[in-house]
Amino acid sequence: MSGTVVMKFGGTSVADAERLKRAARRIVAAREEGNNVVAVLSARGKTTDELVGLAAEMSDNPDPREMDMLLSTGERISCALCAMAINDLGHRAISLTGSQAGIVTDTSHTKARILDVRAERIKTALDEGLIVLVAGFQGVSTAQDVTTLGRGGSDTTAVALAAAVGADVCEIYTDVPGVFSADPRIVSDARKLDVVSFEEMLEMASSGAKVLQLRSVEYARNHGVRIHCRSSFDDSTGTFVVGEQETMEHPLITAVAHSTDEARLSLVGVPDEPGAAAKIFSALADANCNVDMIIQNEPLEEGRKAEVSFTVPRGDLRAAQEALQPIAAELGVESIDAVPEMGKVSIIGAGMKSHPGVAAKVFQVLAEERINIEMISTSPIKISCVIAAGQVPTAVRALHGAFELGADGIVAEAPIGEQAR
Repeated sequence: MSGTVVMKFGGTSVADAERLKRAARRIVAAREEGNNVVAVLSARGKTTDELVGLAAEMSDNPDPREMDMLLSTGERISCALCAMAINDLGHRAISLTGSQAGIVTDTSHTKARILDVRAERIKTALDEGLIVLVAGFQGVSTAQDVTTLGRGGSDTTAVALAAAVGADVCEIYTDVPGVFSADPRIVSDARKLDVVSFEEMLEMASSGAKVLQLRSVEYARNHGVRIHCRSSFDDSTGTFVVGEQETMEHPLITAVAHSTDEARLSLVGVPDEPGAAAKIFSALADANCNVDMIIQNEPLEEGRKAEVSFTVPRGDLRAAQEALQPIAAELGVESIDAVPEMGKVSIIGAGMKSHPGVAAKVFQVLAEERINIEMISTSPIKISCVIAAGQVPTAVRALHGAFELGADGIVAEAPIGEQAR
C-alpha cells in the first residue's frame, strides 16, 4: 500500500447522479494507486436547505435534537448511493453513518464539537480491503443522540478521520480549484495560492472565506493533518494548508477575505460595575452564540453607563437577542439595538508581523472609497473592519488592488515538498 488518503466531497461535487459517479471514479482511482481510502461525503446539492425548509413547514422554532435527526439524513443518502456506484466499478465499499464511524461529540445540537474518534471499525474495514464511505457533518453525542457539526461540518469530519487513521493527506474536493487571494466572484484577477499556513487559513476562515470550515482548520493544525484543497472537476494541484515550518517566505499580505453574514448588537446603558460584561457574554456562550468583534465604550464621567457592541453571525442573531433579554433586565440596560445586515473585510498575511504601516494603508484605502469603518479588530497577521454590507465588494476590490495581490502582482509561492497525488 502507498498509504492512506481521506477524500472529502462537498455538496456541489455530488449534486447529481453524474457528479456522484465522477466522485466514485476518483475514489476508485485513489484505491487503484494502492492507497487505503476513506471518503467523506456531504449531502447532495441543496438537500440540506430542502431539509431545513421541511422543518420550517412544521415549526417556526424546531427542536434542535429533532433538527439533527432530520439534517443527518442527507449525508447518509450520498454515502449509500456512492457505495453502490463504487461496487458497480468492481471495488468493495461500505457506507457508515457518523456514529457507526465512531465520531463522538458533545451534546450541543446543530453545532456539536468532536470530542473523540473511535475509528476501530474503519481500520478493520480498511484492513479487509474495503473503501470506507463516511457520512459527513454528524456524529453521536455522549448522551447517545445524533448530532450535527454545523454548516461545513463535513470538512471537520474528514480532518478528524484523517487524524484518527493517520492519513498522509486529507483532500478536500470542492467546486473551486483551491484557496484564492480573494473571492474570484468579486475580484476577477484573484490568484490561486499554492500553499497557505494553518494560521493564515484560520484567519481567512474566521473572516468569511468559505473554502474550508474554521473548525476543520483548527483540528488540522492541532493534529498535524496536511490538507489539500482542490477541484473535484479536474486533476490539477490545488492549495496545500500546512504548518508554518513547511511554507516559504510569505508576501506582506496573502489574501483579502470578507463576509456579508454579520449582525451587530449594541447594549446601551450597561452599568459600569465589575462582572457586567461577564454576565452578558456568559449568557451568549450558554446560548451557543459565536461572538466575533467586541467594543466597549467606557463612560467618560463617573456614574454614566457604558455601551457594549459586538458582532455575531446573522444566523445567531435571534438566539443572541433572546439570551440577552433577561440579563439586560437584570443589569438595567436601556436598550438592545440590532443591525442585522453588516459586512466584514479582512486582510491576512504572515508578513504583517514584521512590516509596520499596514493598518494605516488599510484605513487610507477605505477612506478613499468613502467606506466608514464601524468596528476594528486585529491579530498579528490580520486586520478586520466591520462595514456596511453593501460596501463589501468595493472594499474587497480596493484592498486587493492596493496590496497588489492579483495574478500579475505577486509571484506565486513555490510548490512545497513532495505533493500528494
